[in-house]
Amino acid sequence: MIIGLTGSIASGKSTVANMLKEYNLPIVDADVVARVVVEPGKPTLAKITEAFGQDVITEEGEMDRAKVGSIIFHDESKRKVLNDIIHPAIRSEMLRQRDEHIANGAKTVIMDIPLLFESKLQHYVEKILVVSVSEKTQLKRLMERNHLSEEEALARISSQLPLSEKEKGADAVINNNGSTDETRAQLETILRKWEVIS
Repeated sequence: MIIGLTGSIASGKSTVANMLKEYNLPIVDADVVARVVVEPGKPTLAKITEAFGQDVITEEGEMDRAKVGSIIFHDESKRKVLNDIIHPAIRSEMLRQRDEHIANGAKTVIMDIPLLFESKLQHYVEKILVVSVSEKTQLKRLMERNHLSEEEALARISSQLPLSEKEKGADAVINNNGSTDETRAQLETILRKWEVIS
């Protein structure tokens, strides 16, 4: 079974991903893959340099995430340029990893994809697990975690599909407003129901 794990910024998806690791389930992590495909020497980084100029490359030859972030956060057309370069590279690497786990005998593979719905990747997975929180909790956690003003935090949240929309497309939802133990209990119930664990 291929399970798509998703949520939104500051919803606690990483917490749930870490819990899944405790069950020794292989995880294909889109964020990790996204870093790998833009490593120095990778064709993706060369394309980014071509599109955005040498300014977005650090002295060490790596992509300057902060610079690229500030360019695309306020410019939809530049964000699209970046996505058109990075997304195909991420997708092919994720599918490669997924297929490798299956070839190695994995019965269940978790695909941790923050922008599963935004990128329309539902067809990559068989079940979708959404980690959700209330808007109030999400805002508070994001402001605290990233030291953002309310305005900055709201801008980041609004750049993603609302969690209420993601919940509609989910096969199961974990409500992450409570304690870690409550979240863990919900996860265990879902994994049992899906016969991932006995």
